[in-house]
Amino acid sequence: MIVVVEGPSAAGKTTWCRRRFPDHVVDEYQPTGSEPVGDPAAQASYWSEVNAGRWVAALGREQETGLAVCDSDPLKLHYSWCLAAIGEGPAARFRAEAVAVRAAVAEKRLGLADLVLVTLPPLPVLRRQRDGDPSRRRRHFDLHARLSEPLRQWYRAWATVSPGRVVWHLPATELPRPGKRSDRYDLAVFDGLFDALPRLP
Repeated sequence: MIVVVEGPSAAGKTTWCRRRFPDHVVDEYQPTGSEPVGDPAAQASYWSEVNAGRWVAALGREQETGLAVCDSDPLKLHYSWCLAAIGEGPAARFRAEAVAVRAAVAEKRLGLADLVLVTLPPLPVLRRQRDGDPSRRRRHFDLHARLSEPLRQWYRAWATVSPGRVVWHLPATELPRPGKRSDRYDLAVFDGLFDALPRLP
């Protein structure tokens, strides 16, 4: 089973993953400083390859241990959509990434996680957790905190299209175990997401 843990910066995703499932974690992407900017096509190509690599890592961890817990969604398409939703990124970037991601799903280089755990703490909690973790710089904290509401809209759309896939908290005890879903690479499910999402401004 492949599980994704999502939420804004300082939501506690990494801490939860490493404490609860230290032998199953697929780490989040760490910026290198060489990420392309400006050109939507270049960004789409770059990020689809990066995220396909994380999906391969998740498949490998699942094969080895029966469970992969991804610290942030390898699909990652929500990020450019959320930026566009709050006016901090061009819709053209999201559209280009959607095309690239769809192609990757069709080729089974990227897929839809079996279970998505979403945590959306209120802003005061995010700030407190940020301030309590000096090991992380979080230079874009204020921007990422603003993505909470569009992130909720994104995964609400997923929950509509794919019932049972999204859980709105990080379980303190037992992890839900829906098992491996048959629709990891289902383009009808993928395409249905876009019909369920609010229209971008």
